[in-house]
Amino acid sequence: FMSKDKNEKFIPPVDEENIDTVDGENVNIVEEENIDKEEVIYSGESSGIDADELMAEYDRESAYRRLIGFPGKLVFVIAVAWSVFQLYTGLFGTFPSTLQRAPHLASALTLVYLLYPAKRGKSVEFTEHIPWYDYILAAASVTVGSYHIIFYDQLLLRAGSFTQVDVIISVMAIFLLLEAARRVAGMVIVTVASVFLVYAFLGQHLPRTSFLFHAPFTFKRVVCTEWLGSEGILGTPIYVSSTFIFLFLVFATFLKKSGVGDWMTNLATAAVGGQVGGPAKTAVIASALQGTVSGSSVGNVVATGSITIPLMKDTGYEPNFAGAVEAAASTGGQIMPPIMGAAAFIMTEYVGVSYGTVAISAAIPAILYFTGIFLNVHYEALKKGLLGLPKEKRPDGKKLLKEGWFMILPVILIFGLLIGGSSAMKAAMYGIIGCIIVWVINILREEKRFDIIKFVKMFIEALDESARSAITVAITCGTAGIIVGVVTMTGLGLKMADGLIELAGGSLLLTMVFTMFSSLILGMGVPTTANYIIQATISAPALVALGVPPIAAHIFVFYFGIVADITPPVALAAFAGAGISGGNPMKTGFIATRLGIAAYVVPYMLVYNPILVLVNTEGYSTSIFVLMVLKSAVTAIIGMGGLATGFTGYFKTNNKIWESIILIVAGLLLVDPGTATDIAGAGLMIAVYLMQKMRIKKAVAM
Repeated sequence: FMSKDKNEKFIPPVDEENIDTVDGENVNIVEEENIDKEEVIYSGESSGIDADELMAEYDRESAYRRLIGFPGKLVFVIAVAWSVFQLYTGLFGTFPSTLQRAPHLASALTLVYLLYPAKRGKSVEFTEHIPWYDYILAAASVTVGSYHIIFYDQLLLRAGSFTQVDVIISVMAIFLLLEAARRVAGMVIVTVASVFLVYAFLGQHLPRTSFLFHAPFTFKRVVCTEWLGSEGILGTPIYVSSTFIFLFLVFATFLKKSGVGDWMTNLATAAVGGQVGGPAKTAVIASALQGTVSGSSVGNVVATGSITIPLMKDTGYEPNFAGAVEAAASTGGQIMPPIMGAAAFIMTEYVGVSYGTVAISAAIPAILYFTGIFLNVHYEALKKGLLGLPKEKRPDGKKLLKEGWFMILPVILIFGLLIGGSSAMKAAMYGIIGCIIVWVINILREEKRFDIIKFVKMFIEALDESARSAITVAITCGTAGIIVGVVTMTGLGLKMADGLIELAGGSLLLTMVFTMFSSLILGMGVPTTANYIIQATISAPALVALGVPPIAAHIFVFYFGIVADITPPVALAAFAGAGISGGNPMKTGFIATRLGIAAYVVPYMLVYNPILVLVNTEGYSTSIFVLMVLKSAVTAIIGMGGLATGFTGYFKTNNKIWESIILIVAGLLLVDPGTATDIAGAGLMIAVYLMQKMRIKKAVAM
């Protein structure tokens, strides 16, 4: 569907100043421009985008050395060995605590120093050169990881009685982790972790009346607890990373390699590509489907945006809007079940529920998010008279389903297992096996033969790619573990929660506002996973203390950590979208914020009305509860329509300013699950609809 045949005709959008639009049909209100539409040539242009360069510029984890020669082979072997280790433990069971976690983090540290230069650059040129000091740092990473394996029994027997060697190894590990985090995640997370470490050393010198004061800890205890214990660097975040997060990253890689990702994109194009604003709607659906397994906002923008953004521009969308659509949709991929982002897996440990529960709870908010974007795109297209892709530019949906129906089976399999109560690791392993089966079937269909040697090579390359995709997650989880370790050691978590509530004067709304801004600000420089861990440790307990159900509190901080990627002034996903579209980064960011408005509104609603995350706070019977959930979901979806029509300035026709305000208010009332607010919101929307319908009839008659 990416064909750019110069001989194909394409009808361009009509100048919006010369037409009004009624349900997608152009109605002349003013003088029509004299255009011979049959002589207009469809002139699709190649995006001309170097995906590697763009990823290196906007995504730190992609700014790595492209190694060849011996260094390239060394990295390849380490990455594949890491993946094999993780698959082995996924099949046969994990090793005890630090024996599972230390090798996992040590592998990530070693790969960081071999792949990521000390000074970040935008070049993606191939090289055989790795500085001597990075080899030393890589060797040191192996050393600190091996220490846990070699002296595992002695460390257990000493049980907190640390030696001088323990101190040296722990200091080395902390230094290596912070430097690795600086290279792959930036200085913000390093600064935050360092501040917490300083607090652990110096908090005892604060006034005893201060809520930040804590009992004295020796240097030895702090550093050794962080590295040698299971509540610091090798605590819960790394536990999750070293078990099911890695396996789901392998699943995501195999899903792409098997051709499922391309099939889903083509299916989205076939389904909505021909509608009003079709290419933009394709971007929304494709990004939702692919983003749910990619876990990277910027990566998803570049992967799907390199296809969808040029199509949107060719159809008539201006560059800023095209980039914003892709950025908003790609960012939402991390909140889209069944897979979601890495932070969602960590949520299971903090909330104490299964991953299936987290995925089900996040379903309605995710639907609302993407409904909001989809409707924004729809009404923007109606407003500007933007058409869909010509039939010859779209794949055949029936043919795709008939020939490739089995493509979706790995996703259905993994979702079914999670909902059925299976462990995340088991679901991931079966999902990987499902992807391999689909991969083999596709090879047999395309090549009519199966070359086992060629397949094994591709399989090993996929393991290499999987390990590379896990590096940043492992490093950020380890660095966040420093913060968690200090919070646990000093009891800071409860103190910060109490301080946040006190600062807000006991107001739930103000506490949520403070939490939102802290998540957005932190998210501008900290990866989503680390952002969630920090907020789950500090801010979420404050919301829970005010009576918010734990799952609602954690989804609240989870959402705002994610939407930082489209929130100016540092909106990396929007900046990447602008890089592809050729638009203005800041303007693209502000448009993406408007498109993703649901992500800023829904979290508040689900805190006040947890029924949106399937929490039965009112004690309804099962049947009544199901009906209440359906009613709340339906009215909230209609509310997304109110917000979309208000923010785009178009409903049945162009809105007057006061109509847009009324529609936004109506949308907010409908998103709130209350019956009274639903009736009020619906009444306001109907009133605006009828007024605009009458205005259109009058204009047509004139």
